[in-house]
Amino acid sequence: MLTTLQTSYSDTRAADLAWALGREPLPALAVLDLQLAGATLQMRLLGASHQVLLEEERGSCSETVACMPGSSTPLPLGVAKRLGDWEYEFAARVETLSEGSFAGRAQELLALVADHPHGLAGTFPGSPHAFTAMLAQRTEGQVRWRTWHAYPQEGQLVVTRTRVGVRMAAAVS
Repeated sequence: MLTTLQTSYSDTRAADLAWALGREPLPALAVLDLQLAGATLQMRLLGASHQVLLEEERGSCSETVACMPGSSTPLPLGVAKRLGDWEYEFAARVETLSEGSFAGRAQELLALVADHPHGLAGTFPGSPHAFTAMLAQRTEGQVRWRTWHAYPQEGQLVVTRTRVGVRMAAAVS
């Protein structure tokens, strides 16, 4: 699903993004609710980036990547945590692209996500290449999602990937 977000582009620098687990749902500009083999996943586009809410029989998980005033947790390169019966893994990277490469990559990503049944993308007014996009899937008992946050004025694309799955019991010999 592709939508135009009716708000000003507020998170205008990749360096301003922060990461948080366990936050309450924040006001969303666009929402996609998915049922993924026993898991309920809600992807939320915020004025300041994204939030994912995962609910399953074994528990819940809330991930927020956004410009959050007063946040002391900058966007990490990687995180691995245990959340009850789950293992949570998060990774982020920043791609810096030339203006021409950025425009091509933006079009490619928006095309990928726009028609995908588990995809949500929102463009911001003022720049055709200012967007946040999300794509989710469930495979082998794990829920995974990827996100892209575009900052055309900097030529930067922030790419994240998350995996949440049941923690495997250690083998006993």
